[in-house]
Amino acid sequence: MSDQPLKSLSDYSRFMAELLSQSPVKRSTVTDWSASPYTGVAEGEIFFSDNLRLRIREELDFDAGLITAYGYEVYRGTERLYWYDDFPHPNDLTLASTFPHHKHVPPNIKHNRVPAPEIRFTEPNLPVLIQEIEVLIKLSK
Repeated sequence: MSDQPLKSLSDYSRFMAELLSQSPVKRSTVTDWSASPYTGVAEGEIFFSDNLRLRIREELDFDAGLITAYGYEVYRGTERLYWYDDFPHPNDLTLASTFPHHKHVPPNIKHNRVPAPEIRFTEPNLPVLIQEIEVLIKLSK
């Protein structure tokens, strides 16, 4: 895999293709595209065993080597288990350590947020998210 996959669309595409061809990924609809040499979008779903799927959307700045915005949602069937987003909640001091990165978790999933120290703008987040789903798969067996 590329050492710096956020530097160009071709590097990011290669990174994604290699990552999504590995276990535990069963199939994927993720596509990435760009309307300019400096920005891109990655969007789609990644399917796993145990009826789990990850829905992603990332906005990318290849010039800066950053993910500029994202949303990651994990489902089992039609039930949304949790999600990550970068919408800022500056008045929630419990999230200050990883601002603006956080995870929405049950109960009261919309309003129950926890810090997300493993999520970043400076490197791909999908390896972390896939590892997290691998744990869910193992726990369900």
